[in-house]
Amino acid sequence: MMKTLDGKVALITGSGRGIGRAIALKLASHGARVVVNDLDRQPADDVVAEIQAAGGDAVACVGSVTATDFAERFIKTAVDHYQGIDIIVNNAGYTWDNVIQKMSDEQWYAMLDCHLTAPFRILRAAQPVLRALSKAEAEAGREVYRKVVNISSIAGLGGNAGQANYAVAKAGITGMTKTLAKEWGRMKVNVNTVAYGFIRTRLTEATAGASASVEIEGREIKVGISPELVKIMDAQIPLGRGGTPEEAAGAVYLFCLPESNYISGQTLVCGGGFTLG
Repeated sequence: MMKTLDGKVALITGSGRGIGRAIALKLASHGARVVVNDLDRQPADDVVAEIQAAGGDAVACVGSVTATDFAERFIKTAVDHYQGIDIIVNNAGYTWDNVIQKMSDEQWYAMLDCHLTAPFRILRAAQPVLRALSKAEAEAGREVYRKVVNISSIAGLGGNAGQANYAVAKAGITGMTKTLAKEWGRMKVNVNTVAYGFIRTRLTEATAGASASVEIEGREIKVGISPELVKIMDAQIPLGRGGTPEEAAGAVYLFCLPESNYISGQTLVCGGGFTLG
């Protein structure tokens, strides 16, 4: 029996771990061929191997989405290996929090570079490929829809104390989504956003005692939240708990389905019923 995404080519940034990994596995399980990206080689290769072990097809494109040459290299990987692009998920990201009076320029620009400039560059690099594919299909009398799913956050919709940099970047993704939905509709590209609430990943794990940290592009970034705060956040969510990466991936999958071909320029909140603002 044919799978819903058979033959589709999906590019997913930040897909070596967490939500991105879950998205890669979800789309691959439904037939998509996946270009996996991570900052580090091992996580990316591990996801590629996991997809291949399950009978799927995947290739890695390792590197930082903020590198000036990354977008072209990412798109070229898909074209060289799979001769096309059908789905782009701009997922890579992290948080680097502080109240505004203590926030450095480095913190500010790090969030804008990762969450807003990187997706801009990727979509800019993809446009000539998408245009050529769309033109060829139109001349052949074929109608093929393609999908862009940009990842945002409820912080980008309602703001969040200590996250001016992150919230601004995520709010900007909404503007980019709405703009490209209008620019790319003629190419039959649906452009939508998924805004996440509290999803349990390595960045939001409950950590008692000493703060945990991860290294991202040479910076030590504090991660994790206190068990007490997790309980408070869970209590505020109508469904009573934070979401799983697999549930987060499900929201992206909805926008990749043929059933979403007439949905574009929209933001779907995946937050268990909880929103900010």
